[in-house]
Amino acid sequence: MTADTLLERITDYGNRPDPYPLYAELREAGPVVRQTDGSYLIGTYHEVAALLHDPRISADPRSRTDPGPSGEAKPPFLRLDDPEHHRLRTLAMRPFGPPHSPGRVDAMRGEIARITEELLEGLQAGRQIDVVDDFAYPLPVSVICRLLGVPRQDEPLFRGWTDTVVASADVRPAEDTTERDREGRQARAEMGQYLVDLAEQRRGQPTDDMLSDFVNEPDPALRLSREELAETAVLLLIAGHETTVNLITNGVLTLLRHPDQLDRLRREPELLPRAIEELLRYEPPVHLRERTPLADVDVAGTTVPKGTSVVLALASGSRDPKRFDDPDRFDPTRPDNEHFGFGSGIHLCYGAPLARIEAQTALGALIPYLGAAGLVQDPPPYRQNAMLRGPRHLAVQL
Repeated sequence: MTADTLLERITDYGNRPDPYPLYAELREAGPVVRQTDGSYLIGTYHEVAALLHDPRISADPRSRTDPGPSGEAKPPFLRLDDPEHHRLRTLAMRPFGPPHSPGRVDAMRGEIARITEELLEGLQAGRQIDVVDDFAYPLPVSVICRLLGVPRQDEPLFRGWTDTVVASADVRPAEDTTERDREGRQARAEMGQYLVDLAEQRRGQPTDDMLSDFVNEPDPALRLSREELAETAVLLLIAGHETTVNLITNGVLTLLRHPDQLDRLRREPELLPRAIEELLRYEPPVHLRERTPLADVDVAGTTVPKGTSVVLALASGSRDPKRFDDPDRFDPTRPDNEHFGFGSGIHLCYGAPLARIEAQTALGALIPYLGAAGLVQDPPPYRQNAMLRGPRHLAVQL
């Protein structure tokens, strides 16, 4: 097979359990590899890092020569460029983190620990569990519902919307995505309407949640418009749990595949924060990001034309041997671990501090149960999405 089919092969579901040999092939063929669909695929650490910090590289899909269907609503700030990205991200951060709400995330530690303990009550020796459905999914969903002010009983409703929106955002080379994109836009609109309606119920009657803070902002200059509130709330609800589910599930899978490191973490729990960083490098929840040059850009001697699709293989960059020693080894004590697990540049993950707390709490609580546990199926069945990669189920015998 030739290098110009790498993106097609990386996104092929058959390679979801182990895309890392393909990433190695990409780095060997790169740094820049043009694909048969006209896109450019990049998977070397230093080139990915430079492009994530380059203001000539746009996150806005409307910047492409072929931007897709017309009439689409303005994207959420995750897919916008500065200065509009900075404005909306700043407004979204006000009720979430510093400097305006410095204690909100840290104050969730007790709630996260309580939810974790409730989920642990069903874990008994000899029982078979699904780490995803029994633990990794309900924990971050409960947390983001609490933060935003979404009733937990509505989870089945927004789970369907979330699956559709996430599927529409996946990278699918040489595939007609017209219907998928239409369904994604419809799901975003319905979910946005649901969240705006919830927020409006709190207008003038503030409660202790982020939707309430958004609609009760006293300064008109700092308020989100109705459209901006819908897009921002959808983004926060989806991003607030989707990647954390993968991080926790990939963490359990990795530890069960490395019993020596699992045993070490049981004996030395103080290593857990560093182990989370290594998991974000070694088995990250986000593998691919799509970008567009706003002008012709030279990348390692290759001219990438304005308006073309550039796919950054973040997971490949995080295993680049030119940046990390012995990169295919899982090492919870790895020093100098500047991975792409939360991205980089102006779009560095907004919720990274919360995700770290959730992952440390979840894995710290699960590790004592995993000593005699075994995987029922390895590799497990994976989700369809190549961009947000993680097991759909993870059956474990306790």
